[in-house]
Amino acid sequence: MDNFEFYRPTKYYFGRKIEENVGSYIKESGKSRVLIVFGGGSCVKSGLLARVEKSLNDLGIFYVEIGGVKPNPRADLVYKAITLGREKDVDFILAVGGGSVIDTAKAAAIGIVNDGDFFDDFFIGGKTVTKALQTGVVLTIPAAGSEGSNSAVIQKEINGKIIKQGLSTQFNVPLFTVMDPELTVTLSNYQTACGAVDMMAHVMERYFTNTKDVSITDRLCEAVLLSIIETVPRVLADPTNYEARANLMWAGTLAHNNMCGVGREQDWATHHLEHQLSALYDVAHGAGLAVMFPAWMEYTFSHNVMRFAQFANRVFGVTMDFEDPSRTAKQGINALRSFFKSIGMPLSFADIGAKAEDIPRMLNFLGIDDHTEGHFMVLNRADCEQIYKIAATYHC
Repeated sequence: MDNFEFYRPTKYYFGRKIEENVGSYIKESGKSRVLIVFGGGSCVKSGLLARVEKSLNDLGIFYVEIGGVKPNPRADLVYKAITLGREKDVDFILAVGGGSVIDTAKAAAIGIVNDGDFFDDFFIGGKTVTKALQTGVVLTIPAAGSEGSNSAVIQKEINGKIIKQGLSTQFNVPLFTVMDPELTVTLSNYQTACGAVDMMAHVMERYFTNTKDVSITDRLCEAVLLSIIETVPRVLADPTNYEARANLMWAGTLAHNNMCGVGREQDWATHHLEHQLSALYDVAHGAGLAVMFPAWMEYTFSHNVMRFAQFANRVFGVTMDFEDPSRTAKQGINALRSFFKSIGMPLSFADIGAKAEDIPRMLNFLGIDDHTEGHFMVLNRADCEQIYKIAATYHC
């Protein structure tokens, strides 16, 4: 196990109607001027935003709002949030929504109190974050895990090139997160399944590692994966199943708050490969990951056959073939694809409207000529091209 530091100060409030108390949670933090960031009309139509506003109004907390966050969040709205936040002298940002809303809030929290360009300087420029406003979350979509993570991902078009870039810093970790599983009942089966794939990918980016003797986090990863695999079909069969929703919601947080990843080298190549799909085709991140992760696995499993065989055996119950563990590994990849298909997820470029002829463009967006991708198996441009081709040519 590698040396590590692990600090996640987020306080979680979990349960039915807990969002009605969000004003008191902000009050406890000593903040009094809030920027509320939200997405489309769902939180308005459901009455959630009104309940949040009432909670703040009841305690005399000043707030302004900015909506319109889209999936694969854009820098344009972050700039608007920064301008509004500075004009109104806010001292706290509350995200009401899922991962895209939360990431927009995190980016604005950095931009409001720092000089320069939040994206050019911090997200791609490498400038170290030394201060940011605190953020809180009212979670509506269990998927990205941003409600408990130190990361945020934003995309921006620069000189005709769409750049989707993440930034990890302790300043991104929310102060608190409000989690009411009932808020997720209105999600479509497709959104729910996309979220589940995103959670699984967050775990698998940590699971496939070169670090030796990490049995405790191996078992944590496997437990979260098994729970997701068990729970998603129950949610899809009965979207009103509160207990199943609750387990899935908490799994999303555990998948990405790094509890499963401490002390071990992590990969993240698949996420970067998928970012180019969602940037170019505006597909849901989870859907893109369902296409890319098995393709990455198919290309890299020979790097450490026994780790993939262990995954197949422990997560999908594939019988270990000790004479030919590669057979077990391949069966595990097939089992993952079968699970994704069973919950309505795409498996190939054709399923998401992507085109093989666009692969050179994806590689250019990835900027792979300037660096390598991943850590489990270090990938160059030719490797990434082959993984994209596997995803492009896969047929059920």
